[in-house]
Amino acid sequence: MACIKVIRTKMSSDEKLSYSPDKSVVEVVDPEKAADKSYGGDYDSVKVDVKTGLYDGLQRNMKQRHVQMIALARTLGTGLFLGSGKAIAHAGPVGALLAYIHVGTICYCMLMSLGEMMCYMPISGGYIHFAERFIDPAMGFALGWLQWYGGVVGLPTELISATLIIGFWDTGPDGSGMPNSHLAGYLTLLMVLCAGVNFLGVRWFGESEFGFACIKIALVLGCIIGGLVIDLGGGPSGERIGFRYWKEPGAFAPFLLPGNTGKFLGWFQTLLQAAFSYLGMESLAMTAAEVKNPRYALAKAVRRVFYRIVMFYVLAILIVGMLVPSNDSKLLQSTGTAASSPFVLAMTRAGVKGLPSVINAGVLTSAFSAGNSVLYGASRQIYGLALRGQAPRIFAKTTKAGLPFVALSFSSVWILLSYMALSEGASTVLNWLSNLTSILGFITWGIISWTYIRFYNGIKAQGIDRTQFVYWNRFQPYPAYWALTWSIVIIFFNGWPVFIKGDWDVSDFIIAYINLPIFGVLYVVYKVLRKSRIVAPEKMDFHSNVPPPDTVDFNEPEPTSIGGKIWAWLF
Repeated sequence: MACIKVIRTKMSSDEKLSYSPDKSVVEVVDPEKAADKSYGGDYDSVKVDVKTGLYDGLQRNMKQRHVQMIALARTLGTGLFLGSGKAIAHAGPVGALLAYIHVGTICYCMLMSLGEMMCYMPISGGYIHFAERFIDPAMGFALGWLQWYGGVVGLPTELISATLIIGFWDTGPDGSGMPNSHLAGYLTLLMVLCAGVNFLGVRWFGESEFGFACIKIALVLGCIIGGLVIDLGGGPSGERIGFRYWKEPGAFAPFLLPGNTGKFLGWFQTLLQAAFSYLGMESLAMTAAEVKNPRYALAKAVRRVFYRIVMFYVLAILIVGMLVPSNDSKLLQSTGTAASSPFVLAMTRAGVKGLPSVINAGVLTSAFSAGNSVLYGASRQIYGLALRGQAPRIFAKTTKAGLPFVALSFSSVWILLSYMALSEGASTVLNWLSNLTSILGFITWGIISWTYIRFYNGIKAQGIDRTQFVYWNRFQPYPAYWALTWSIVIIFFNGWPVFIKGDWDVSDFIIAYINLPIFGVLYVVYKVLRKSRIVAPEKMDFHSNVPPPDTVDFNEPEPTSIGGKIWAWLF
């Protein structure tokens, strides 16, 4: 890695950074000189962080199709294949459907807010950097480190889940369950594969997630189409179900309490579950510094990914609610394998054979893909923190190929926590650690929405015309307020069942709310030690380290062949 020496870091509003020809020295130059291509590349100059002088060595090796599929792969997972049964049981078919649609609106408002910021500023750190730049450096610090913790603790949890899913086929020599020796072997294999894919570089990571997403999409479409056929009487049994279960036991189901109050609580409980299912769309922002033609690619991803994910979830919930009654006790079973899937339950009863293994294979790819994506995100989060001086500088080192190898290596070490699954006591500790991150995603959604509101106010205060942005929405900032409001509601009421008389549980209460004081401590400690202040709209920085359009953006040629047009429509 080249040694970066900053000659002068204080700049006037008309100056910019530029490289010397050998890229070893950074200096402040005047715009007229910077316009001379022989003096230094504009793109290289903006890659030097104005706060720390560190060079952002990430390279744009990811393709547009990778970005779309990374978000799809991260979001379409076990929550759909296994968790949709609980949604129907808790709220009923219509209650669950309304809950997923409602959360879809929250997620879309968050995503369009994030999309406008990351298309304007496709830089390392994503929403963590935005929170630091537009709210308060302490906010970016607290969110970044809490996110990284959630990633490195969630990583072994995902790999353990994948290993347990393999137990669907490997029940041991006597059929009593997977022996520890097999569990250790599968864990080791998955750990090596997960780390290996990430160390091969962002291009290979993108290709792997593209493949996993294609498998998931095919499986979800197969379940939706197959479920519709069975509902209409096309299964081996020939029984037509229609909307029978919407009438008996009913469109809504009570949860914990009887009557309409219980039905409302059932809807709200499923609202929380649906929110967990949608988590992961915000991961798009972590790819902003590594995708080619970023503004076009990210804008296209924001427009397409949301509709596809909502379509898959809403249609899947609709079909499940038609196939299985909400009072079926098997909807609440929790095996961690395809045996818990409502699709398997419905199709097995209809006489369809061989489906459990197919669903289980899809769930396995979902769990492994989630671990793969979590490791990628964690490494980029700590890399982004280091780049802005909020983590040790060594984590900002990259290889010549643009791989943040120190950040990735440090994040990968925590994968060894997976071996805690071999000990019953240690496994309990790991479950506790991972459960402590349960509302982290909603904290992230809320901060993204709040960051956008601040971004919007700053744009307005500085007279910047946002209608000239590659991606913007005419209804803002109201969608951001909608997402922020509901994120707060979900954060503060996610542990509501413990307050029902007779259901108090200390551990559930701690798991539901411990993240709030942890976040507060991180924020206050940084604010006190670094004396950071909330950034005034008039002083927000909308220019530093933002790549000029002519350096990273280009017009992609329109496809002329039928195959090319289909490919462009799909991806």
